[in-house]
Amino acid sequence: MTNEPILYCKELKKTYQGLDVAVLNGVNLQIEQGDQVAIVGTSGSGKSTLLHLLGGLDNPTSGEVSLMGKSLSSISETERGILRNHSLGFVYQFHHLLPEFTAVENVAMPLLIRRVGRLEALSQAEETLRKVGLGNRFNHMPGELSGGERQRAAVARALVTKPQCILADEPTGNLDRTTAHNLFDLLLRLNHDEKVSLVVVTHDLDLASKMGRQYLLSDGLLVNER
Repeated sequence: MTNEPILYCKELKKTYQGLDVAVLNGVNLQIEQGDQVAIVGTSGSGKSTLLHLLGGLDNPTSGEVSLMGKSLSSISETERGILRNHSLGFVYQFHHLLPEFTAVENVAMPLLIRRVGRLEALSQAEETLRKVGLGNRFNHMPGELSGGERQRAAVARALVTKPQCILADEPTGNLDRTTAHNLFDLLLRLNHDEKVSLVVVTHDLDLASKMGRQYLLSDGLLVNER
């Protein structure tokens, strides 16, 4: 076992070409196994940008992101993709399920990308769908699922690879209040049961208050709220 944190960033800065103000201005954050971290902030404060950088989906202007002890800037794009596939799960505001595939096929997709055999991938996808309460929805198409069910399927897709950390960007932003709370409670249960770390960007302060640590992203910096 490594003593390295699952994910950390140091003095992370990001400036988009053509903008006068840096979106991120020296962010430091460390994520250990089982952590629950909420990041809140106003629209346009850079929350999604930070999550993309933590997930290796974008490159910082300066600073460092390390995942499972490896600096993302020191490895190739191919190596970064493999590390991301094995260590991280992603959940977004919009489910991004592929409409032409069933729920179980959508959830199996990250394993198929990893070249896991189809039958094994589907078996693991079924097991994960059961964990999120969709054991009776294997063969439903995304269009046949409710909004909450589609987001649960998206959570299952993030979880199926048994990642060390799930990065969730406004995962409840497209849901009604009751469904949003149910989904958030599901994420917290999975955090506890699966020991998977959870980093959630949300505008909902009530939901953020359920997390173990809360940060406000303001003026390009993270401020520890709790």
